[in-house]
Amino acid sequence: MFLHRKETIQPVKVGKPDARFGTFLLEQFGGATGELTAALQYWVQSFHVENAGIRDMLQDIAVEEFGHLEMVGKLIAQHTSKMDQTAVYDAPLFRLKGMGPHFLDSQGNAWTAAYINEGGNVVRDLRANIASEAGARQTYEALIKACDDDGTRKVLTHLLTREITHANMFMKALDSMGKLTDPMFGTIPPDDTVKVVFNLSQGEDVRGPWNEAPAFDYVADPKAAGGLPPAPINPDDERGAKSKSHSS
Repeated sequence: MFLHRKETIQPVKVGKPDARFGTFLLEQFGGATGELTAALQYWVQSFHVENAGIRDMLQDIAVEEFGHLEMVGKLIAQHTSKMDQTAVYDAPLFRLKGMGPHFLDSQGNAWTAAYINEGGNVVRDLRANIASEAGARQTYEALIKACDDDGTRKVLTHLLTREITHANMFMKALDSMGKLTDPMFGTIPPDDTVKVVFNLSQGEDVRGPWNEAPAFDYVADPKAAGGLPPAPINPDDERGAKSKSHSS
């Protein structure tokens, strides 16, 4: 059951409508890092999760993201409320499709489910979610820097803040499973190269915890050990022979 309350969780009040900035805001409505993507991603992931607590967390955050989608939509609607005063080249997407939000990004690309990152494994999904929150936070930061309306900036700062909160929640969930810093998950054990690090970008090499003992075995000058693959056998290939028409 879904229940929608018409009040937003935070006030959404634009002081100076700017249809061009409304175009930028579409990135968080119908874009890859937008709120629709996050809401659907976390909601679908929740169906795969056996742990009741983590499942509940995903559903709570998913529903909050739907609320954020509404807030971004209201921002867009308010920023495009005075289109009669806006030159067509300032906001062509709204001139063509009308005011208010649309499932497009800031470049006019339609939203696609390909943006959603879920894979049926809770560890994999939670790690993907941390990256998703980071991407949304980066977009909100760019929007805030491009905005000169105090009311809009306040809403965007709240949305940016919630991305940090959600990332922290996902990290805590991983930590509760002992998987926050453990790179391995799943049921198939890795082979014996799991600790090997190859120096494959040579020149001014830098060592650090990402390639040092005891976590890793560093191979400074790696050698190929697989040998050459067998040559292909293709009966349809010309094999370098001249055709009969050329030999006659």
